[in-house]
Amino acid sequence: MTKLVEYFFSIGSPWSYVGLDAFVDIATKYDVVIKPYLTTVVEENGGIFSRNRPEIRRAYWTRDLQRWARVRHKKLLLENRPELGDPTPASLFVIAAYLDKKDWIGVSRVLQHAFWSEARDIGKPDVREAIVTAAGFDGASLLRRQADDDVQNKWMADRVHARDSGVFGFPTYRYDDEIYWGQDNLPFLERHLGGDRP
Repeated sequence: MTKLVEYFFSIGSPWSYVGLDAFVDIATKYDVVIKPYLTTVVEENGGIFSRNRPEIRRAYWTRDLQRWARVRHKKLLLENRPELGDPTPASLFVIAAYLDKKDWIGVSRVLQHAFWSEARDIGKPDVREAIVTAAGFDGASLLRRQADDDVQNKWMADRVHARDSGVFGFPTYRYDDEIYWGQDNLPFLERHLGGDRP
């Protein structure tokens, strides 16, 4: 029987980027349908933006990210990055691809890679259009679609659903009413998908 996992993530979350491919591999292995929900940190539920954390915790967060990036074979540029805009608008490209039944995972992957591995400013419409076009997607169409009502409505509804589901940080995976926060919890999600429910 096909399994459904709700996937809450943010383009602006390096942890979402680090864990994406590992999650997709697990989903493929267990015949999982992934339902994406894109938003930003849900402060109402206790989520904290990294910039608002004490410096000592930020330093540990950075070191831990680098360790996990090596494990997941991802390059991360966390320091000496140029001034970048808000990566959040890139979420609208992903939502548009999902609603149009296109490869939204591929769109997510190239945008996150550009932002986290190449420090490209995906907050700029022309930059993200060029990135997805170079990867073989219809960047012009996604750019047009980002202002459409169905895309905007899903963006707003995704945040409400994340809040109401108890999500506070990213990535979060929800399967069979069980929540797993963080890509480091993927082994527990995999056990659950294999029949070992906690």
